[in-house]
Amino acid sequence: MRVTGVIRYVALFIMLLGTWFIVQTYFDYRWKTISLRSWLGVTDKSRSEQLPRHKCGNQKSCPHNHFAFKIISGAANVVGPSICFNDVVLMSNVKNNVGRGLNIALVNGTSGQLLKADVFDMYSGDINKLDTFLQEIKHGTIVLTASYDDAATKMNDKVRAHFMELGSSHVSKLGFRDNWVFLGAKGLKNKSPFEEHIKNDKMTNKYDGWPELLEIEGCAPRKMD
Repeated sequence: MRVTGVIRYVALFIMLLGTWFIVQTYFDYRWKTISLRSWLGVTDKSRSEQLPRHKCGNQKSCPHNHFAFKIISGAANVVGPSICFNDVVLMSNVKNNVGRGLNIALVNGTSGQLLKADVFDMYSGDINKLDTFLQEIKHGTIVLTASYDDAATKMNDKVRAHFMELGSSHVSKLGFRDNWVFLGAKGLKNKSPFEEHIKNDKMTNKYDGWPELLEIEGCAPRKMD
């Protein structure tokens, strides 16, 4: 009986020792894992807070009585431009309503509703169509413009003057295959702060024969009066 009892005690001690070792190893591993994940800033997706999505995918939300917008020019003659306004994509490749030249969307400055969207071929198109289009823009209309491929071959002084009246500072310098994105408005008293222009320069072009694409985003104030 004594030998049997001793064997049982020894077996129990070995079992307890093994259990203790397993528990210690497990918790030591868990502590290291948790500490490492915390140090790296990794969190459980189910527990982490979702980052807020801003209109048009912009980096910031717009204040009250402002419209969010994002304008992206075309990339060379391969990828067309994109125009988003108040979280609605007005023109894009997906919508199949963009093309070579100037892609222009007109928006009601008070309601934010799309009034008209059109494409004007500035390489071989009729510049008079663009001239008429710009002349007919009504006071208080927001104008969003994105270039694609070539925006200036057919450009003349009369059309440039229309864009300057809308608040453009760069249209006078716009040349062959330059990239240009612009948001202006009919009746704007000052120059628009929403404009980017990059020259076609073989020494700096990102693409063969074309500069890199341009992108602007921001908040356009609603017309209140």
